[in-house]
Amino acid sequence: MSAAVRNVLAAALVAGSPVALAQEPVPPPDAGATVALVAQEGATTLDTVSVLGNRSQPRSVSSSAVPIDILTADEFRSQGSTDALDQLRVLVPSFNVSTIPIDDAASLVRPANLRGLPPDNTLVLVNGKRFHRSAVITFLGHGLSDGAQGPDLSVFPSLALDQVEVLRDGAAAQYGSDAIAGVVNFGLKKINEGGAFEAFAGQYYEGDGFTTRYSAQVGLPLTARGFATLTAEWREADDTSRSVQRDDAAAAIAAGYPGVPVPAQIWGSPRVDDDIKFVANLGISGDTVDFYLFGNYATRDVDGGFYFRDPTARSGVYSNDDGQTLLVGDLTGAGGCPTIALRDGDGNLVPYSTVSGQVAALPSNCFTFLSLLPGGFTPRFAGQLEDYSMVGGARGRWGDWHWDLSASYGRNDIDFIIYNTVNASLGPDQPANLYFRPGGNTQTEKGVNVDLGRDFEVGLGSGPLRLAAGAEWREESFQVSEGDAASTAIGQLTEQGFALGSNGFNGFSPRTAGTFDRSNWAVYVDVESQLGERFLLAAAVRHEDFEDFGGTTNGKLTARYDFSDSFALRGAASTGFRAPTPGQSNISQISTVFGGTSLQDIATLPPTNPIAALKGAQPLTPEESRNLSLGLVWDSGDWLVTVDAYRIELEDRIALSTSFDLTDAERAALVASGNPEAASISSVTYFGNAFDTTTTGVDLVASVDTGHFGGTTTYSLAVNWNRTQVDGWNPDFIDEARVYKLEESLPKTKGYFSINHRREVFRANLRLGYYGSWFEDHLDSGVILEEDGGLPIHGDSRVIVDAEVGWDLPSGLYFALGAQNLFDEVPDDNPWGASVAGAAYPVHSPYGFTGGFYYARVGWKF
Repeated sequence: MSAAVRNVLAAALVAGSPVALAQEPVPPPDAGATVALVAQEGATTLDTVSVLGNRSQPRSVSSSAVPIDILTADEFRSQGSTDALDQLRVLVPSFNVSTIPIDDAASLVRPANLRGLPPDNTLVLVNGKRFHRSAVITFLGHGLSDGAQGPDLSVFPSLALDQVEVLRDGAAAQYGSDAIAGVVNFGLKKINEGGAFEAFAGQYYEGDGFTTRYSAQVGLPLTARGFATLTAEWREADDTSRSVQRDDAAAAIAAGYPGVPVPAQIWGSPRVDDDIKFVANLGISGDTVDFYLFGNYATRDVDGGFYFRDPTARSGVYSNDDGQTLLVGDLTGAGGCPTIALRDGDGNLVPYSTVSGQVAALPSNCFTFLSLLPGGFTPRFAGQLEDYSMVGGARGRWGDWHWDLSASYGRNDIDFIIYNTVNASLGPDQPANLYFRPGGNTQTEKGVNVDLGRDFEVGLGSGPLRLAAGAEWREESFQVSEGDAASTAIGQLTEQGFALGSNGFNGFSPRTAGTFDRSNWAVYVDVESQLGERFLLAAAVRHEDFEDFGGTTNGKLTARYDFSDSFALRGAASTGFRAPTPGQSNISQISTVFGGTSLQDIATLPPTNPIAALKGAQPLTPEESRNLSLGLVWDSGDWLVTVDAYRIELEDRIALSTSFDLTDAERAALVASGNPEAASISSVTYFGNAFDTTTTGVDLVASVDTGHFGGTTTYSLAVNWNRTQVDGWNPDFIDEARVYKLEESLPKTKGYFSINHRREVFRANLRLGYYGSWFEDHLDSGVILEEDGGLPIHGDSRVIVDAEVGWDLPSGLYFALGAQNLFDEVPDDNPWGASVAGAAYPVHSPYGFTGGFYYARVGWKF
């Protein structure tokens, strides 16, 4: 059996599925290999293998020339998290993701950061093939992820995964755009018989966030030499609340305003309903050609909260002079609408009994929202998400060449919903149940890829020269669907100071709706050779040409020297790039955000928009990177230790600008020139090539297998130290507060120490996670110092403990009990909690703020 075949076999063995080959297949050039698998007793577990790091043959992690994390299916599932994002967060130290309670669409598809870089700087593969990005652009990313458009990793059921590989090195020269921070490859299971069923339930110590999940998998023969592995999952999760009552809401209640919510604003995880995921992985192995087909379908409904609209102050709805007087609209132009004071001469609220009496006495042509919603309101923001993809292809051998031809299609669609809100400009003519559909976004990607590979005996060393080459064509489009009439309407009260559009998240108007697409093609060459028994050298070059940005050529040089059978030095140098997405170049959206002291309507605009151009916007250009890494590997058999240092220089990073205020004259001029949405906009922001950064860091990974405690016990340590420094920025685009957030928001040190024990049918896992200190600019106040009006929070380091015990019975029945955050650690109390927006804790804690979570899992393998 060839080395390549043994590697494919080893990959399946690592996931706990003993298999053997029905026949020796064609050696695969990447992870998409599909071979006929049948059960075999006595199979030997080999080293863990990965397809990342090169485009030729798979190789074991310990022999790789670049750092790669391999996460098995058991590691993914032996924890309380049910979302792939959170599962990765507690397993990969350089991977960070927050809860994101109130951040527009970012609360529906959460942004994740590898090595402190934006989510669209990490390429995601499935079975070695590029996975499409999501339709969500992170308008509010708290500095680090502002404007990013990354993939949605929550669409994969963990039961479908064989292993997950994380390449912690730049790989744009091999895989193309987005692979600046690294690559994550989701490898799907391949079984042709048996299966599993599992039920999961858990909730937080606080008694909320109850989560249920049901998973099922079956393996079927697809002819005598193929397999069809089908996996389905259904999940629901209740929302959580870690809130305190806002001071302004408490003051309104004290003044007698009826119907003020308690708490007025919810900070916590959103509710998730009907989270359905399905994955299929099929393959047939022929005599000369292998065929494969895999894909996914996922849908879910997510419902979260927004900011409270204070009935005594909210601009554009209740008052336009900082809460001094009530905003009253004249519906007919008859006039005679009196001024109603909300505060007395000392700044105290006038009792509601006095104000309501004056409201009741208003002439019939005069309207105020205090008569419709006297207690204010808190919008609810929801989304209906749908994601599906399909990849099909064939691979085989032609003489000494092996080839792989594939085609792919991926689509991510989200329809936004906002309810319990108003379009203030419409006055009393609101839609039924205060329910709006602001429209949606759709990301669609198509691709065709051909890979070729061959080994040449050239006499350069102890092994052949391995050549891999290929070509790729891709097309991606971003569609903005217009919202319903009520969400986009510019009502009769607009000119009287009432905010237009659905309050909190304006609908996409016919002027901003449309489909924006672009295509690109690429060619690459990858060579690798063992120069002598101990020196491995590899090089890659890729040229990619974009329809809208032109061409870019990038290269990578990788080397490894084995000083002995157990000790090696490895390193890599590469250049990379990331092209702006069609969505970033064309999206428009008006959102309500906290502007330091109050809520403001901010328009996020494409750089070609005349309003953005007025504030200095320029067409986007690609980001460019230079990556360096150097590492040591020590593999003694029982012990495996790797230490890798890296440096990522990233130029012309694409992000959202700071907000630019519009003057009354500018606003009037824009409306007059055909931009009616400018009537209620207080400021604008846009995408641009904003700044340059240098990210440096060190990864330490170590593990040892022992016979402790009467069984097999594995100790593992993974630590990441990461620092990002902003080298230069355009002060007209971002300010020092944004720079500080980029450099200080994430912990500089994060790591895990785990103990995994197995004895007969019993198993136990204990994980200690360390999160270093971190910074939060609370509510994106945009000011760092408290004395200047900022809302800074400096979070302390924490150790989070996760634990699970389980039993795997010979009958196939298994069950487990566990706790995520066993000792219920939460951040220190939010110093601005009640005084600003009602969050009990800092909302962007790297380990969350919802506290401990306990769970149970029961299943059956057959």
